[in-house]
Amino acid sequence: MYHNPMLELKCGEHSYPLQLAPEHLLSVLGPRPFQRQGTPVELVERALDGCTDSLASFAPGDRVVIVTSDVTRPTGSEVYLPLLVSRLNSVGIKDRDIEIVIALGIHRKQTPAEHKKIVGELYGRIKVTDHECDDPGELVYLGDTQRGVPVEVNRRVTEADRVILTGAVTFHYFAGFGGGRKSILPGVSSRKSCMASHFSLLNPEEGSGRHPKAVAGNLEGNPVHEAMLEACGMVAPDFILNTVLGPDKQICAAYAGDWQAAHEAGCRFYNDTFSTPIEEKGDLVIVSCGGFPKDINLIQAHKSMEYASRALKPGGVMILLAECRDGYGNATFFNWFSYESCAELESALRKRYEINGQTAWSVKEKAERFRIVLVSKLPAEEVRTMGMIPAATLDEATELAVPMLPDDYKAYLIPSGGTVLPVHHS
Repeated sequence: MYHNPMLELKCGEHSYPLQLAPEHLLSVLGPRPFQRQGTPVELVERALDGCTDSLASFAPGDRVVIVTSDVTRPTGSEVYLPLLVSRLNSVGIKDRDIEIVIALGIHRKQTPAEHKKIVGELYGRIKVTDHECDDPGELVYLGDTQRGVPVEVNRRVTEADRVILTGAVTFHYFAGFGGGRKSILPGVSSRKSCMASHFSLLNPEEGSGRHPKAVAGNLEGNPVHEAMLEACGMVAPDFILNTVLGPDKQICAAYAGDWQAAHEAGCRFYNDTFSTPIEEKGDLVIVSCGGFPKDINLIQAHKSMEYASRALKPGGVMILLAECRDGYGNATFFNWFSYESCAELESALRKRYEINGQTAWSVKEKAERFRIVLVSKLPAEEVRTMGMIPAATLDEATELAVPMLPDDYKAYLIPSGGTVLPVHHS
């Protein structure tokens, strides 16, 4: 943490200078200082060196599927995928027997330019396929989890001789952490499986809201995490390579090995590095998602809104910088705001669950508890419908926020909201 009254906050590709009098600034919240233990390439190579036993069991002729994330989740894949393929080549596996499957979950398909960004120098050399959650012919049913989540997984993944999961460990607002088992469910699962696993975040009783353990930074007793673990166990991946990215979006740590143990090690490092203890909550939180692509759409930007809300007093004001150049991130997302209250939206969600509806409910719930000024490219009228206050620039947002604050208000600044979890022990 450091104090600096003049800061640049990103919104899309733009940077806004922020003027805030020092007496109003509680702190700038960011990751704890840590020392990178090597370059991105060195970190990945070192992690893979620990997987030589797993790789030694791979044989020429094995059909290998590598699962990796889509472009909305920066992972350093352009660095690690070529290194991983090189290791496979070294044990006799040919390029033609390797396929990269993009774990889209229910996200849109990727463009050729996005595929190139994801796979780096492998583009045009290794086959790349987008997962399709709505094509029954491309899915295989593997069974149900203990809580009744049907597990339907991409056929290319289930029929491969070897499966390697890759991705990045991050906070996840109800699965606890991203990465790891999430590459399978929701990454390469059917829409039905995705919906059912996400639905487990709600308490069983009507109107009772979210399960108390289904929160960012928690795996223990988290029903969503448990469903994902069971699904991943049905696929039984050969090994995993997960990275941690710093605020500069460069790899700062890498974990490889057993799909569960390596992921848990990554989660421990991530939690130690990116959760920030705070002594008190603020009247105002000014948070940037960290710029493009973290704020590509509102569904992605919601993560920053969720984490930043942990640093805000009830009824406090949040200024969220989220360009949202791709709009909401899903065609049905905005429709959920036709419900007047959170209670009505939750009731509708229980009758017809959609992941987008869950995110919409989470946005609406925060818009009811706090006053949120959104700096974005979204239409002003639609921002108001969602219960938020529209602004075109940070200066305009600040002008709108100040009259809602006490004269001696205290503020937190969070320049990279998607990677920082404020933790207040009351």
